[in-house]
Amino acid sequence: MIDTGDIDAFLGPDVGKGEHHATAVTPAGKKAFDKRLPNTEPKPCELFAELQAKHGTVLVVVDQPASIGALPITVAQDMGCPVAHLPGLTTRQIADPCPGGAKTDARDAFTIADAARAMPHTLRAVDNEDETTAELEMTVGFDDNLAGEATRAANRLHGLLTQIHPSLERALGPRLQHPAVLTLLERSGSPEQIRKAGRRRPVTLLRPKAPQMAERPVEDIFAALDEQTVTVPGTGAAALIVPSPAGSLTAVLDQRKLLAGRIEELLEAHPPSKVLTSMPGVGVRTKARILIEAGESSTVPTAGHLAAYTGLAPATRSSGSSIRGEQPSRRGNKQLKRAFFLSAFAALGDPASRAYYDKKTAQGKHHTQALICLARRRADVLSAMLRDKTFHEPQPVRAT
Repeated sequence: MIDTGDIDAFLGPDVGKGEHHATAVTPAGKKAFDKRLPNTEPKPCELFAELQAKHGTVLVVVDQPASIGALPITVAQDMGCPVAHLPGLTTRQIADPCPGGAKTDARDAFTIADAARAMPHTLRAVDNEDETTAELEMTVGFDDNLAGEATRAANRLHGLLTQIHPSLERALGPRLQHPAVLTLLERSGSPEQIRKAGRRRPVTLLRPKAPQMAERPVEDIFAALDEQTVTVPGTGAAALIVPSPAGSLTAVLDQRKLLAGRIEELLEAHPPSKVLTSMPGVGVRTKARILIEAGESSTVPTAGHLAAYTGLAPATRSSGSSIRGEQPSRRGNKQLKRAFFLSAFAALGDPASRAYYDKKTAQGKHHTQALICLARRRADVLSAMLRDKTFHEPQPVRAT
């Protein structure tokens, strides 16, 4: 919660790509400014200076602190204005009871400013980010985009191979993102081309990428080719189509490797990074996402706050005597929740984590429910580690 007792004006810009609609209100609820501003530096500077000279301390509240809202935040912080973040979901919930059904920038800007004035408990502080943190956030965001592109390219390859030769897809599918298999598909995109090349050429192509497994995949590939004697219509086009997504997938995976190295370098500058690394199942990308979204637990002071902020805490439903129970929460930080979920899945190789997972499945929970329980338990442990700045200590597995 942000203390708004010393605030003399609340400015709520509804940020946009080309221009923002800024609305300022006084503590009494009276509008002090209501106009559009270009997404540049000079005009916001003039507005902040004018409001400071006329009213005093100005609190700038935005609903999008990153991307298109980065410049107004930076300008406000440079002018000495405190900055806060009003989550977008909260903005929509506050705007629903307001008169009128139209969705306009002016209405959104007034909603943001008036919510900051009347409901300061909904605000979150936006601190000055150093260059390392900003670069880490941008790099991780780009890596997430590349991960989506890699998934789309891989699914496209799976679909093409399944359409023309299901047996070949079953042989290549588990190894589809291996550089050796992608090299083969770039050079020989159709089953006929692979068969015509013979066994020697695929081995020659695969050996530089996979010296220890060059011959085994080739045997599996030709065994799969022998299982199908008919030619599915459209197979000839595969020689032209398959190399394209294979090359795109190779390029995306190479970019992700470079970004992973850069992310690791940026994480070295964060003291909590080593604390997170000591926990089983926390990799480079998961560690970066947790540091970006949760920071050093300044916005989530307790384990309960972290679980609620992440969306791992169950939502209780109770109405009279007919509706009682708990269900998984659909709120929270989706990216942080996904990071904890993937981390819990990766930690199943840890004996203590596996024992807790087995305990939950023995209680009747299915796989996803048990993973959510494990993720919540790991969030509690992580909150204590960040609070005390201590490393993870493996716990002995108790017999059940």
